[in-house]
Amino acid sequence: MPRFAANLTMLFTELPILDRFAAAADAGFEGVEILFPYDIAARDLSRAAMSAGVQMVLINTPPPNWAGGPRGFAAEPGREDRFRHDFDRALRFAEALRARHIHVMAGLAEGSDARRVFIDNLGWAAERAPHASLTIEPINRGDVPGYYLSDFDQAADIIASVGAANLGLQFDAYHAQAITGDAISTWRKVAPLVRHVQIAGYPGRHEPQGGSIDYPALFTALDEAGYRGWVSAEYNPMRHTEDGLAWLPRG
Repeated sequence: MPRFAANLTMLFTELPILDRFAAAADAGFEGVEILFPYDIAARDLSRAAMSAGVQMVLINTPPPNWAGGPRGFAAEPGREDRFRHDFDRALRFAEALRARHIHVMAGLAEGSDARRVFIDNLGWAAERAPHASLTIEPINRGDVPGYYLSDFDQAADIIASVGAANLGLQFDAYHAQAITGDAISTWRKVAPLVRHVQIAGYPGRHEPQGGSIDYPALFTALDEAGYRGWVSAEYNPMRHTEDGLAWLPRG
């Protein structure tokens, strides 16, 4: 059975952010992720994680000063200097938190220039931080119109083109279901590339149960593939987070 992490940007939001770590641990999660943690001092987040006994699993780029702005720009031509400056800042933050993965967000772009820029930026980042695990994630364009990385074959091609040992795929089952209509078959196709998994019910991005994704079957497929990474709950609870955790395997 996989190890489960809670996305504290979306779960336990009835609590202040620093109290969510303990709440996640009490609920049975062993790890946590935060999408954009940059408005909070890294030392405070690190203390909260250590006190709760949970591991920081993942944070996202782009910039630490993100506040409702663009969700990444690693594939945007003309913003290479901005990406690289902010990647360095995000890297320092990830190191302070001991985050296992850094998700490099592509941003809104299209065409051959975007592909070239994305590959160049990812290659630069992988070389810049050889000790870090970097991920890229296909995101469906129904939720994020114009997002550059929106297909699993495209993601596999980019990973192969970069050719860096520390770059892999972030598999979000919700987005996989939206993009391909079959998250489990998609998982089986891309499993060797995957470093991190996220889950949510489809449609609606609520609890991972009762929708069109058979999550018990997906968890079995993860085990069959020998996946040893984290599975992060990244969804919008229907009510209070604790009321919707029947899906979480215990013990």
